[in-house]
Amino acid sequence: MRRFLAGLIVGFFLVPLGLFFYFLSGMAPVSTASRPMAFEKMLAHRALEAHIEKEAPKNAPIQPDQASYEAGAQVYREHCGVCHGYATGTQTAIAKGMFPKPPRLLQGTGVTDDEPGETYWKVANGIRLTGMPGFRQSLSETQMWQVSLLLANADKLPDTVKQGLTAESQAQNTSSVSPPAPAAPYR
Repeated sequence: MRRFLAGLIVGFFLVPLGLFFYFLSGMAPVSTASRPMAFEKMLAHRALEAHIEKEAPKNAPIQPDQASYEAGAQVYREHCGVCHGYATGTQTAIAKGMFPKPPRLLQGTGVTDDEPGETYWKVANGIRLTGMPGFRQSLSETQMWQVSLLLANADKLPDTVKQGLTAESQAQNTSSVSPPAPAAPYR
């Protein structure tokens, strides 16, 4: 009986207290260059999968066609490429400094093996502690679906859409934008 009580005390009090001390003492790895904590990836991934399974929409309200792919490519260039990269080219400086590393959505499998509703959920809500923001406040429902359908079908896009997803096409789009005004001098 004493061993059982000792186990309860250790399990319910000392282990959480030890974890609390671990985090508050600054021993937990928090920089993007640090190795992940034990079980960090597994726990985060399982929680994300369960939540998406419960909430992700099952059907897209728009059709995956040339027009929606082109509109999705525009959204991708403006909001996604800086972290997730383009069809060609190297990672941006922003992507290189992120932890966990953002997936390259237009190279390899990307998210073409995910249902569009799963990608839509990630675009709309973001993913905590990954750097992936939620775009529900800045993009329309249609725009979020367009980019989600684009990514779900990235392996079978028409060539005209693929050409619009290169780093060169992004540079052309931003070269016509006037540079920001210089900042006020520091006082």
